[in-house]
Amino acid sequence: MRLAIVGAGWAGMAAAMAAVQRGHNVTVFEAARTVGGRARTVPCSQADGSALLLDNGQHILIGAYSESLRLMHECGVDVEEALLRLPLTLRFADGSGLQWPDLPPPWDALFGILRARSWSWRERLALLRTASTWQRKRFVCAAEASVNDLCQGLPPRLVTEFIDPLCVAALNTRAHEASGQVFLRVLKDSLFSGPGGSNLLLPRAELGALFPEAAARWLRTRGAIVRTGTRIHDLAAPLAGAGWHVNGMLFDGVVLATASTEAARLVSRCAQNAPIDLTVPLCDWAACAHALRFEAITTVYAQTSAGADGHVLPVPMLALRSGPDRPAQFVFDRGQLGGPAGLLAFVVSTSQGERELLEQQVLAQAQGELELADLRLVQTVVEKRATFACTPALERPATRVVPGLWACGDYVAGPYPATLEGAVRSGTLAGTAACDQGSD
Repeated sequence: MRLAIVGAGWAGMAAAMAAVQRGHNVTVFEAARTVGGRARTVPCSQADGSALLLDNGQHILIGAYSESLRLMHECGVDVEEALLRLPLTLRFADGSGLQWPDLPPPWDALFGILRARSWSWRERLALLRTASTWQRKRFVCAAEASVNDLCQGLPPRLVTEFIDPLCVAALNTRAHEASGQVFLRVLKDSLFSGPGGSNLLLPRAELGALFPEAAARWLRTRGAIVRTGTRIHDLAAPLAGAGWHVNGMLFDGVVLATASTEAARLVSRCAQNAPIDLTVPLCDWAACAHALRFEAITTVYAQTSAGADGHVLPVPMLALRSGPDRPAQFVFDRGQLGGPAGLLAFVVSTSQGERELLEQQVLAQAQGELELADLRLVQTVVEKRATFACTPALERPATRVVPGLWACGDYVAGPYPATLEGAVRSGTLAGTAACDQGSD
């Protein structure tokens, strides 16, 4: 088969690898000059003019990301070197919070909750009872339930210091409007999936090097074509038995691995001249993709003086107490993750408001909570459409658009929220399904 992959993000690279492994001819088209999509490396300059490579957001992987880890290993990434593995931790600067011990589940959760600092015994037992209820119900709830609905009866501090940070980190959606079903699936597949499944995997390499750049090299060495700087403006459905046309080039099948808005644009334009039997399903798919609502993520990079060991924070990542004037939920010490000493990354999930105001609020938050007075702004990266809003009973577009046309990405129908693992799993599924359909 001749297969076109439109988009060279994590999903597109996964789809391309799946097709190449099945022996098909693959061409990947990417509008940007670099691969990686929304999880990419952003070059910038420091105050002294020296070059600095940053990520367009501080991504976290977890031990249960089995498909991401498999693909990284397949294309030659040294996973142990590229990722720092830590037990699940939600610690604040004052030492409060919890940390899972290095034990198999469910003992890691049990002892982690029982040893949580600053929580009363009533609060610890309340969380254990709630978690036991979720497990007894096999981590299933009504499709219309929100995360807040699941947590009725939990003490307010547990919601503030555990549920809320976990929810925005996993779903990038506030607990009062986040899908309870998706939240429970994430908990099931991470905290209760097996040894190491709940571990945090913090990138020590730029996001581009972590997978998409390595995948592009892997594809090229096996005869696939990866074309960057190539925007797709024309997608045409087969007429009279011919194949799909992508910018005038003929293919047996197409996988759309772009953002949902771009995929919807291409599908809508395709529907205008498609055969009559394809017009309605194309329009329905595009309408579903168009209906998704998005949440932003802002990452504020700032520089400060590091200690003698090159560290600023006691650990690579700390949770922050967010509020109306304290927007950041997490801070990462990039000096402990392969970056320059003294560089911090403050993550503002579900961010709102003007960039300048967010920067001022984050710097003030750091000064108050971390006692960092000499913090200097380096760069702020705002990803306005970082994730879809993962709300209850949300209808997401299907992987199969019409025969011969597939879609993949973290937004397509699936059990996970907008995560790297969700993206690569959808990519592998779409690439495999497109090849299987062509061979039927």
